[in-house]
Order: sequence, then C-alpha cells, then structure tokens
Amino acid sequence: MNPRTTLAIIAGKAAGAASRRLGRGGGTAIAGVVALRIDPALVRRLAPQAGRGVVAITGTNGKTTTSLMLSHIADDAGARPLHNRSGSNMMRGIAATLAAEASVAGALEDARERLLILEIDEATLPEMARETKPSVVVFTNLFRDQLDRYGEVDTVARAWERALGELQAAPPTIVLNADDPAVAHLGREYAGRVVYYGIDDPGAAGDATEHASDYRTCLVCGGELTYTVTFYGHLGHWRCPSCGSHRPHPDVRAVEIESRGGGDTVAMRIDAPSLSLEVVLPMAGLYNTYNALSAAAAAVALGLPGAAVESALEGFSAAFGRQERFAIDGRDVHVLLGKNPAGLNQVLRTLAAQAGRKRLVFILNDGLADGRDISWIWDTDYELLQPQTDWPLAAGVRAEDMALRMKYAGYGDDVPVVRDVPAALRLALDEAPAGGTLFVIPTYTAMLEAREWLAKRAGQAHFWEEGA
Repeated sequence: MNPRTTLAIIAGKAAGAASRRLGRGGGTAIAGVVALRIDPALVRRLAPQAGRGVVAITGTNGKTTTSLMLSHIADDAGARPLHNRSGSNMMRGIAATLAAEASVAGALEDARERLLILEIDEATLPEMARETKPSVVVFTNLFRDQLDRYGEVDTVARAWERALGELQAAPPTIVLNADDPAVAHLGREYAGRVVYYGIDDPGAAGDATEHASDYRTCLVCGGELTYTVTFYGHLGHWRCPSCGSHRPHPDVRAVEIESRGGGDTVAMRIDAPSLSLEVVLPMAGLYNTYNALSAAAAAVALGLPGAAVESALEGFSAAFGRQERFAIDGRDVHVLLGKNPAGLNQVLRTLAAQAGRKRLVFILNDGLADGRDISWIWDTDYELLQPQTDWPLAAGVRAEDMALRMKYAGYGDDVPVVRDVPAALRLALDEAPAGGTLFVIPTYTAMLEAREWLAKRAGQAHFWEEGA
C-alpha cells in the first residue's frame, strides 16, 4: 500500500475521533479533509476494493433516505453495505467513510463482501464518478435547490450528463425516475443498461399544480410538456406534443398506493419483471413512496432478492431529521427536514393530510449547506397548514424572514420570533400541552442543530452512533 494512503488513514481516524471527543459532530467532515490533504488519491485507491461494487445515489431530494433504505436492503440480503450514513455526501465524506473502515495497511474489512453505497451531492457526482467508477448510479429527481451553489437545474443536468459520458468505457447501470422529465432524459441515448421507475397509480396524483415546478419544457425540442397526471412539482405522466418525447414505461413501478394509520404509513404494491411485493412503509407522504421505489429499483439493478426489499422497507426507521420522532417530557416531537420548495411542499402536504390541529416551529438558516439565498421560501406553500395551526413559531438565523413569509401566508402579524434554535425549542416545548405533538420543520443546518439538541433531551444517541 502507498505510504501516503497509510498515513492518510491513520490521520483521518485520529481527526474523526478527536472531533467526536470534543463534541463537534461525527467527525466525518474533518476526517475526510485531513485524509484527502495527505493523500488526494485515497478514494481512488480504496473504493475499488468493494467486491460487490459501488452504488452512487444522487438527486435534489430523497438521496439520504433512499441510500439508507438501500443499505438496509443490502444488509437483509446478506451483503456488507458500507454507507456514508452521516449524510456527508461530498468527497471528504466519501474519504472519511472509506478511511474509517480501512486498516492501517489500507485494506477494507471483508472487502470482497462489501457493497459501497454512497449518497452523493448533485454537484459532486462528476468527481465521484471519476474516482470510484460506480457500477450503479441512482438519480432521484431534479429540482431547484441552492441557486447560489448549483445554479439552475439545467446546470446540474449538464453536469450529470458529463459524469455519465466520462464512464462510457465501462458504463454503469443507471436507475432513473421516469416521472421526472429531466432525470428520464439521461437515459434517452445512454449506451449502458437503464432501469426506470415510476408511480403508476393516478389516484396518488396531486389536486393542483405547485409553485415548485421546475421543468415544463421538453429537453429534446423545447416544446411545452403536457401532463395527464401530476404527482408533485414536475413529476408525473408527461409527454411533448411537439416532438412526441414521453415518459418511459417504468421497469419498477408503484401501484395501489394507499395512506393508512391517519396518514402515518403508506401501503403500496411494487411491481417489476422479477418481483411483486406488497409493502407497508412506516413513513408518510408521496415523496417517501418515491424514496422506497427508487431503493427498490436500485435493488433490482443489483439483483438483490425481493424478500430483502420487502423486509427492509417494512422495518425501516426514518433517517435522521426526516420524519424522525422524539419523546420529550410527555410531548411527541416530529422533525421534518424542508430545504427547498419541492421537498418542503411535500412535507406541508403530508402534514395537512393528517387530522388535528398543529403546533409548528419553522426554522430557517442560511448557512453554506443551506444556500445563502432564502428567496425560495416565497415559492413554498406555507398557506397549506395555516388553517390547521394553533401555535406557530419562527426560528433560526433568518427567523425574521420566516415570520414575514408566515404573515403573508395568514399566520398573523405577531408570529413569535426566536433566532436561537435551542431557545426556540425550549419555548415550543414549554408552550406545548402534556401529551401534545410539536412539528419542527428546519432547513439543513438548522436540522443538525435541532436534532442534536432534541436527541440529547430525549436521551437518544448521536446520529453517527446509531446502528454502530
């Protein structure tokens, strides 16, 4: 093994351990930064050791949950998944994941049985693809997100096309959302194997077009797309009347979708040429139906058994901050990440479909991982929950902006404003009645802070320790 790699592994492990001891998170970012500084080729040297291959999962929304679902499926199938489960999804997170599992001699534990499952930031995919040569790449969806980092959706789509173009010598299987015209377009002239997935239940469609609809023109001819069914955003059954381009027929599809348990669970049938499964997913919302479907499609692409898909999805627990629940002082606290218009609209629609009055804490930050531009909140349908809301609170670095948006959504002129996240959560818990439910809806960096504070109050482990 290259001595730089050995040194990088040792230093990365030490940096991660020191970060955890100091209480500064799971140590994934700093471990990867240190390891890559010493050996920039670390990922390229270690990733090929995964004997069952490398799976990359990318997209605007759903990649954390999808990758965790696939990791559980692989585990139930008897594989040894190695997964950047902390959600650190840039090259430093990949490096930290690999270094943590490598011996100082540079060998992954049980390398032959390992399946490397990597959640990947949309803009990081080209570099990741060059370094790891994935055997399967899963694309969930493409929406506007952090325009100051990524630019418009067309920029991301072109970067994805370049990444796939660089893998032409050994093209991976690509798993594409047929209901997203931007994602489905990637398979139009692709030289390798394509597995499409989609929802084939018109009854699951939304009742109106949302503001967060980012692709309405054909990528082939520029004509206006038409829809016979719209699920949310620009996801649905689409076609172009001008050139005839249309939604591909999905190889893996969800049918007979039904919300159960007061909206807390979703039942569905997943059909594919090799399987037909009846699944009750212990998560709410159509967006989680898509997450489960994309994980199932990835499992089909990998040849994993249907029994593992069914058992993993039915026993699934939410990824941290995504419909995660905490019991604190007799209150039930739900944390639902909302980081862009498309994703947050699905959170709001999911909550609006649940009976009962709501107590809400919206937390808005503008950190680098959130995007500095918070104008997207004006494209989000906060009005959906206003009629069901008993008590609202605006929190976070941009709490005043959040309160202004809530004012225009009808929540009133006097929405309480608390910028400090722990202080906001303490107030919300104090104001909530015993036995009541509190919904916390944060952006990404706010979720990390809120989740850590709530977990400590609830006596739960840090997210990087869970399942370890």
